[in-house]
Amino acid sequence: LGAVALRDIGYHFPPSDEQYKGIDSKILLRRVMQLVREQGYELGNVDATIAAERPKLKEHIPAMQQTLAEVMGAEVSDVSIKATTTEGLGFTGREEGFSAYVVTLLIAKV
Repeated sequence: LGAVALRDIGYHFPPSDEQYKGIDSKILLRRVMQLVREQGYELGNVDATIAAERPKLKEHIPAMQQTLAEVMGAEVSDVSIKATTTEGLGFTGREEGFSAYVVTLLIAKV
């Protein structure tokens, strides 16, 4: 959203709004893609890294790629997901949570 000057996710889906409490994140992602496309952009590709000590994500990655591609209206080959650990460092290493880093290429439609 920031890349197309539409502020942040909390602006569009405020956590204080009850309609978003417990909502499936795929619904929000579909809406984000709609907003991006309305601004004249299309998805180029996605490169995501998930940091988690457990569970091991390797066997789940193909299904995650398929799901994200379907929701975003993209090809599976345009969605890269990698998993790593933090080797025991920080909150992720202490198994208190996950973190994710995502780079997304948006292409202006001409």
